[in-house]
Parts: sequence; structure tokens; C-alpha cells
Amino acid sequence: MAADRAAELTEAYRILSDAGQRAAHDAARAASGAPAADAAATPPVESSPARTAAAAAAETAVPPVAAEAQPSAAERSGGGQQFRHERATRDRFVRKATVDRFRQAIAGSGEGYEEAAAAGFDLAFVPKSKLFARAKNPRLLGRFVSAVDETSVADAWAQAARWGTPNEEVCVFLMASEVAPPQQLAAAITAQRRKRAAGKVVLIPMDARNWDAHLPADAPAIARTLLARLRAGA
Repeated sequence: MAADRAAELTEAYRILSDAGQRAAHDAARAASGAPAADAAATPPVESSPARTAAAAAAETAVPPVAAEAQPSAAERSGGGQQFRHERATRDRFVRKATVDRFRQAIAGSGEGYEEAAAAGFDLAFVPKSKLFARAKNPRLLGRFVSAVDETSVADAWAQAARWGTPNEEVCVFLMASEVAPPQQLAAAITAQRRKRAAGKVVLIPMDARNWDAHLPADAPAIARTLLARLRAGA
């Protein structure tokens, strides 16, 4: 409707701005019995060479586009809000699916873990105590983030260091659907190891789309077991 209205306005402006076309239009209206309202409403264009610059500009000016033909700011912002809502919904679904799958892999590993709670992480597991024996497996943490990069590595490392103890190893699985290049991740992990000497943290960046992970040389055996199970879909 807006496009049709704009076309009608443009055609009317073109006819009224041309003396010959306006006269023909009025003659046609008079022949049909309709009053020549356009001629009465619009002053005739001067035929003298002394016409003012304003009158000449009015004849050749391009008519403005009807406002209705353009999307409003509210419409544009509404589309952006819808996109953000859809993306947030997708991220929640991917997070839940990834966390649930990881939890199943730990439960089926047979390594004797029990679930705990750790602030800032989606998953936290501690090895079960054994009679007359000290559990050898590390504590496990899992976090799903929007992107595995230098910032998320630093934040997860700091949180994990506070959750662990000086005598226990903490293995962190940092998962996302977007992962920075290996060189950037290696530099970020090296910087954290140099910065935080207290406690032992092993951080494993992981691509949640295919369970591809960057395993450090000192990754615990349980990490390799879990990755094997995740990749195999067991």
C-alpha cells in the first residue's frame, strides 16, 4: 500500500509541475464533467523568462519518498531484537545439550565421580573417596561459553584456581561452538600458568560441535577417556 501511494504521489507531482500536462489533465476532467480542482488549487506556472529560481526549481525537483515506504526505526530494532532472541534461544539449547552429554560421559566412565557445585561452572565433579586409599583422579570442571578465547580462558582459570586445593589437580573443560586458533589458545594458557603458580590447573579448550579438543601434554588420563567417549557417542 505504501509503495502504491508513493507512485500515485509521484505521478501527480509530475503532472502538476508541467504546464502542458496539467492543462491536458484539466481538459480531460472538464470533458468528463469533473471540476478542475487541480488548476484552482495550483497557481499556473509563469511562461515569462523572468520566472523566479524558486518556481523553476519546483518544476524539476524530485518529490520526496513517502515515509510509509521506508521501514521505521521500530521495525528495524524489532528485527534485531528478534535475531538476538533467536540466537539466545539457540545458545541455551546448545548449552543444555552439551552439558547433558558431558554429564552422561562422566557418569558412564566408571571412574568413580560424584557431582558437586562450583560457582561459575556448569559442571563440577569430585572423585569419590576410597577406603584406605586416596583418590588419584583430578577434580573436573566444565563451562560452556559463547567463545573459547583469551578472555574466557583467563576467567575460567581464575575461578578453577579458587575451587581447587594445593594438593589436588583441577581439570577444566572449556566448551563453545566458537574456538580461537590453537596458537592464540596456547599463548593464553601459557600466560595463565606463569601467572598462577599456586595450585595445579589443566585447562582443555573444546569445540562443542565435534568434541575436538586441544589436549596439553600433561592432560590427565580421565580427560582422554572422556574425549574418547564423547567422540564415539558412547
